Amino acid sequence: MTRTAAIIGGGIIGGGWAARFLLNGWDVRVYDPDPEAERKITEVLVNARRSLPGLTDVALPAEGCLSFGASLAEVVADAELIVEAVPERLDVKRAVYAEIEAANTDGIIASSTSGIMPSDLQAELAYPGRLIVAHPFNPVYLLPLVELVGGAQTDAAHIEKAKGIYSDLGMYPLHCRVEIEGFLSDRLQEALWREALWLLKDEVATAEEIDAAVAYGPGLRWAQMGTMQTFHLAGGEGGMRAMLAMFGPCLKWPWTKLMDVPELTDDFVEMVGDQCDTQAGALSPRDLEVIRDDNLVGIIRSLKAQNWGAGAVAQAHDRRLRAGTVQAARAADLPADQPVLTARRVVPLDWTDYNGHMTESRYLHAFADATDRFMEIIGCDADYIASGGSYFTAETHIRHLDEVHAGARIDITTRVILGEGKKMHLWHEMREGDRLLASGEHFLLHVSLETRKPTPPSEAIAAALVRFAAGHADLPAPEGLGRAIGGPR
Repeated sequence: MTRTAAIIGGGIIGGGWAARFLLNGWDVRVYDPDPEAERKITEVLVNARRSLPGLTDVALPAEGCLSFGASLAEVVADAELIVEAVPERLDVKRAVYAEIEAANTDGIIASSTSGIMPSDLQAELAYPGRLIVAHPFNPVYLLPLVELVGGAQTDAAHIEKAKGIYSDLGMYPLHCRVEIEGFLSDRLQEALWREALWLLKDEVATAEEIDAAVAYGPGLRWAQMGTMQTFHLAGGEGGMRAMLAMFGPCLKWPWTKLMDVPELTDDFVEMVGDQCDTQAGALSPRDLEVIRDDNLVGIIRSLKAQNWGAGAVAQAHDRRLRAGTVQAARAADLPADQPVLTARRVVPLDWTDYNGHMTESRYLHAFADATDRFMEIIGCDADYIASGGSYFTAETHIRHLDEVHAGARIDITTRVILGEGKKMHLWHEMREGDRLLASGEHFLLHVSLETRKPTPPSEAIAAALVRFAAGHADLPAPEGLGRAIGGPR
């Protein structure tokens, strides 16, 4: 059953929420009296559609339906989740909540506020238990963190339900257990920003130099580890205790001005704005968003390979997307007389080259993933490999038949040409819809990981492999099977 989210407010955050929900299969209704709201959200969706699918190695579900309501009441009626993303003014938010309650008394109200206390938000509600804060980070459709904060009257069951909702969206729901102004992340961000403003005010550094001091050093560490674990490692074998012993006295030195804010005079604001404009050069905000999104996809995918930090969240999202589909099936669940679906995904941004199409190595990457998936299907999974057996690829031949571009939704199907004893001969075909993009022919041998020599697989794996080999033997021989380089395509 399709789930529905209502979003009140179509700015940067509301648009990001719309994209995150929509691309994960939810229907989304938006209300914003701004006549430009639909255009703004459409532009956010352009960026989200090109970048978010690249975080997953599984195709996202079919996109939900996006609609714009003429009234707030129309949008929130019967919605399971109501996302409030209006300006940071308590009176405005409370007025919105009064309209919501007149039309919907059941859905969770999730405020995107960056720091207003949820107890203040819910103080005038007739049903205060359903209001929570769900504070995201821009771009909402890529960054996984969402801070969940309850107020004095929030029903804990709604926090738990929200954890499930945001996890299913590929996010990391961080429950801030203590209600505090600014929550957790913004308090940390503001401390750094406050010091950056002083460095600008005192003409110690320019905006570009301050950003370089983060982007080329600690920022790269922060992408995978937070402040505490970073300094724990900096203490060497002694960990955080050694770090505090060595550098603790420095914390008493007047290095920073974190308790004060420079006066935001018109001249100072103009100076900061001019430096940031200079730093951006000819790049528009939309240009910078594309660059930002490309970099975030690359960083998160890199972390994904290590199953670490934000990458572990992306891995978990992949598992949820596969669960209950053919992409999680095993041999006994699949017919043996037709090719097996071994991959369904979108080509990510970092898989393309200077010609704008998929790099040669990524064809092999995709087919290798398909081989791994087929191995899993027949029982050669992580547990089996840990017990000492696996298949090693001995020979590969790939035909590049048509161009593949970033964003293409591809399927790979696999046939068993030979499956007997130690040998496994597979034929993969990559398609976008009905268009054949490439084929991959792989010959593998089952090997003992202890001796590194060929050895027969387990009886269960051998039986599953023989079953597919027998079923696929009746299919017409694939065009190009056994082809040598230079022959007819």
